[in-house]
Amino acid sequence: MNTKEVIADLQRRFPNEPEYHQAVEEVLSSIEDVYNEHPEFERYNLIERLCIPDRIFAFRVSWVDDNGRVRNNMGYRVQHNNAIGPYKGGIRFHASVNLSILKFLAFEQTFKNSLTTLAMGGAKGGSDFSPRGRSDMEIMRFCQAYVAELWRHIGADTDVPAGDIGVGAREVGYMYGYYKKMAREFTGTFTGKGIAFGGSLIRPEATGYGNCYFLQNMLATRGLEITGRRVAISGSGNVATYTAKKIMELGGKVVSMSDSGGSIIAPDGLTREQFDYIFELKTYMRGRLHEVPERFPELQYHPDRSPWRLVQCDIAMPSATQNELNVLDAEALLAGGCFAVSEGANMPSTPEAVHRFIEARILYAPGKAANAGGVATSGLEMAQNSQKLSWSAEEVDRRLAEIMRGIHEQCVRYGSEADGYVNYVRGANIAGFMKVADAMMAQGVL
Repeated sequence: MNTKEVIADLQRRFPNEPEYHQAVEEVLSSIEDVYNEHPEFERYNLIERLCIPDRIFAFRVSWVDDNGRVRNNMGYRVQHNNAIGPYKGGIRFHASVNLSILKFLAFEQTFKNSLTTLAMGGAKGGSDFSPRGRSDMEIMRFCQAYVAELWRHIGADTDVPAGDIGVGAREVGYMYGYYKKMAREFTGTFTGKGIAFGGSLIRPEATGYGNCYFLQNMLATRGLEITGRRVAISGSGNVATYTAKKIMELGGKVVSMSDSGGSIIAPDGLTREQFDYIFELKTYMRGRLHEVPERFPELQYHPDRSPWRLVQCDIAMPSATQNELNVLDAEALLAGGCFAVSEGANMPSTPEAVHRFIEARILYAPGKAANAGGVATSGLEMAQNSQKLSWSAEEVDRRLAEIMRGIHEQCVRYGSEADGYVNYVRGANIAGFMKVADAMMAQGVL
């Protein structure tokens, strides 16, 4: 395999999909040497089969707003690979959603799910519909229209969707309810469900908590702890808020959070009262961070800015969206003394930023490893649904911590270099790839 040739061919066949090309190139450049040690992979053209999704569903979603006007959005589901288990991945509702973004996310999800050691393949779905500013009834009608097109192609042993950006417990509930009506079955087809109808405790917290657990394991390789460290976090959604909560519980100082409008900076760290207000504002009131200084004027709000060049930190945890942290941001973080980056979002750092972090030999955890706690706990929800059982919060949290420790061990195994530096990007990519590749080889050409 020659990575440049593979990427050039994908760019020719699938033009105008930069996020997809970026994700594929990042993985292939890490695994090229290992792949070429297995000539049987090339004979079976494994890499092309692994890069191109098994199937893609694209459809129009027509729904009626509160004024009686018919609206139309695009809906998608990318079923990327099911070599090691049923397709598994979230659904994203956001105006930015397009096929390139969903193909990149489904590709990443395949390896992330492999790292968890659970039986889950990779998928992703979504729509360019944005729930922001819509009423509950409008969101319900949209979710039902989306599932009306999708329900035949998903199922507990086929494809198990979950939430993502713009899709929380409310949206999952609406989609699961309509799926249940259409399929006439009560199974664990969606994860992220309400506790009353098959959901798992700790699922809302899982991605943020899991990132913190991975960070703890990574810091331990250098004899470091979170206690007393200044931690910059981007985002203020589910992942970011629970990341911040756990960091504070572990004794760290959260010095930033952000949303699409700008960033809140707390040079001395958020107090519990300040964080509780932000959590309430973003989780229940669906407010914006620019409102925070009205309550706490001592906090600094910077419109249209990400936090990376606004505050010095020891640890950065980008938890908002893809490509939010560029090489100039990386330089600013390094100049400010940042020695660890652990990604809560999917591919939040540009390739140039990632290269700079690795070049500087700091601790850097890619999202496919560090933020795998969310899908890992979705896998635990699937297990509970299959057994018709509900585990305690302590049991789920214990299993989550064990899974994140196992992911870290795989990264160290495959990513350790001669000088002792652990390249977590290489480690995560090789570990995730080899499991999927071995399963594909064993099952023949499909």
